[in-house]
Amino acid sequence: MRDLLPQLLDWWRADERAAVATVVRTFRSAPREPGAALAVGPGGEVIGSVSGGCVEGAVYDLCLEVAETGRPVLVSYGVTDDDAFDVGLTCGGTIEVFVAPVSRAAWPGFGEFAGRVLAPLRPDGGPAGPGVCLATVVAGAGGAGAGRAGADVGRRLVVTGSDRVPSAGPGLGDADLDAAVAAAAVGQLAAGSSAVREYGPHGERTGTGTRIFLQVFAPPPRLLVFGAIDFAAALARAGRLLGYRVTVCDARLVFATPARFPEADEVVVEWPHRYLAAEIEAGRVSARDAVCVLTHDPKFDVPLLHTALTDLPAGTYVGAMGSRRAHAERTARLVEDGVPAAALARLHSPIGLDLGARTPDETAVSIAAEIIAARSGASTRPLRETHGPIHG
Repeated sequence: MRDLLPQLLDWWRADERAAVATVVRTFRSAPREPGAALAVGPGGEVIGSVSGGCVEGAVYDLCLEVAETGRPVLVSYGVTDDDAFDVGLTCGGTIEVFVAPVSRAAWPGFGEFAGRVLAPLRPDGGPAGPGVCLATVVAGAGGAGAGRAGADVGRRLVVTGSDRVPSAGPGLGDADLDAAVAAAAVGQLAAGSSAVREYGPHGERTGTGTRIFLQVFAPPPRLLVFGAIDFAAALARAGRLLGYRVTVCDARLVFATPARFPEADEVVVEWPHRYLAAEIEAGRVSARDAVCVLTHDPKFDVPLLHTALTDLPAGTYVGAMGSRRAHAERTARLVEDGVPAAALARLHSPIGLDLGARTPDETAVSIAAEIIAARSGASTRPLRETHGPIHG
């Protein structure tokens, strides 16, 4: 939905009526993750996608209806539905889609919400804040369940870090519910993922009847590439494609220039281990990020990898380029430098998947594929050799 906000904001400012459909839950082999969104504007324009094409037609019609009536709708599409084949969801999964109106009347606080999500970067190029979580009642006591929504459905709460600011009206309708949802939203922001939570009418964690979609708009993850070489330029392109904010860092001024790395968001001239240590100390590296060491030089590699392997948050991808001989020699130096075995086990080296890559672009694909697999926990085997849902 982040990519749709500028257009939605234009329609909202022009006092036009639009609607946005958001995937809130998926089951089995669903084509898109929670948070995927499709919007329909005042002239019938459509932007975004909720299913990669499977149910777009049916969702489009719902958006037109919701934009006209101003009443939100929660619908489910799945292989067991009578109309599943008609609308095209033949992948074997189920998706729940919440369709809500976007207009000045239906969502007075949309401008403030969009402004928070689209906030400009800090002067140093980093994200302006910890991100935004939009908590929306998608099913509630006033008519809970799929189909036409009840009176409480559509209420929203905007959560930024430890702060909570209602985006429209009196929040979710209950102070205790607001507090419980805000606490959960902070946790989802830290995890960087969206989720559905069930609550009682006053925020009871074990309650049911009020279903809340916590939609996370986290800052983009970072890809820190060390070593200003041609492989770094290709990896910067791949990182941008995957939605990473890319930093290229090298201590050599003659090589670390923005002109050589046009796809990087920033190019830093600094000793790599010093730069990484400063970013870690400032809290600007998270478990969602990736660190790729391409320098091939022990005087850069060893102190940098020591810092990365011992000080980065658990889950941060750390990879280092080099031959198997270079890997063995580098590992020996890291052991001598005091890096424990458990920390060394975090290192992806030689970096990348075995794709037979040779060129910089092929190597970048190999590295990017390994980063995706490390994040998802996928097997990396060909899909034709696996069984079960493709989209876990």
